[in-house]
Amino acid sequence: MIVIQNERMRYRRRWRTRLQWGALLCVMVFIYGSHAPLIALSKVNNHVPFDPSSCVVMIELTKLLVSFAALVATEGTSAVLAPPSLVLVTPYAIPAALYAVNNNLVVLMQAYMDPSSFQVLSNLKIAVTALLYSLCLGRRLRWGQWFSLGLLVAAGVCHSYSSLDPAEGVAAEGAARLHITAWGLFLILVYCCVSGLAAVYTERVLKSQNLPLSLQNLYLYVFGVLINGLSSLSALASDKSFLEGYSWTVWAIIAGQAANGLLMSVVLKHGSGITRLFVISCSMLVNALLSWAFLGLQLTFFFLLPVSMVGLAAYLYYT
Repeated sequence: MIVIQNERMRYRRRWRTRLQWGALLCVMVFIYGSHAPLIALSKVNNHVPFDPSSCVVMIELTKLLVSFAALVATEGTSAVLAPPSLVLVTPYAIPAALYAVNNNLVVLMQAYMDPSSFQVLSNLKIAVTALLYSLCLGRRLRWGQWFSLGLLVAAGVCHSYSSLDPAEGVAAEGAARLHITAWGLFLILVYCCVSGLAAVYTERVLKSQNLPLSLQNLYLYVFGVLINGLSSLSALASDKSFLEGYSWTVWAIIAGQAANGLLMSVVLKHGSGITRLFVISCSMLVNALLSWAFLGLQLTFFFLLPVSMVGLAAYLYYT
């Protein structure tokens, strides 16, 4: 009788954990997918009215404040007032710097390729992240799992291709507007490598230290605020106000991206960085559905192909 009761408790605990993870991942997919539509809704006369660097600083600051409040609530004020060890804190500067480099690379690459080419080629970061995950963390992946990750890359390319507007492919003079230079190819490879390295390194640091996650987040986002704050000094020196152009959609972007960053740290701490890749891939589909619902995007039958590929990839990887 006792054995049966223990088995039932383990069964309920296992399903409770699965439901919690499922709910967390669904929230992350929705937030990721709503990011681009919210940016589109925030535009005024087809231009973003706010400074992107100030938005990044506000996101990092929000994550820092939430981490501080969570640390005080769970560990007490003594955990905050205790002097930190440089050996423990210093590693968190590296992912903060890598994420800041990637934010600037996204802007820099626009001069060497069109946005559509960037949208398609940026899906290579899925393959690069998986490769770094296997090499740096020593995680052996089965051939079926490698195939499923290849499906994710293909699904991202198909989705990006299906969202291209054929009318934008030809300029008024008849020349092709889709373009990418050799320097652009180099930058996109650097972007994918830095993105993958940042995710893998963050997971390694979070799992290697036996510290509360809220404290680890506090260390990470202190560097995030400092580094991104330095990169936005040019905006502070201009005539524009730091919060100029902010609307409810911008604040929704800040709240959503801050929540996603905090939830992603939970995934990297207690789960796997590969799960992050599936979240990003699924978010492309949510992005398309939200764009169809609120921005009038016309979905084609071709949209079903990346949907099927993502579903098949998830089934192959986790079974």
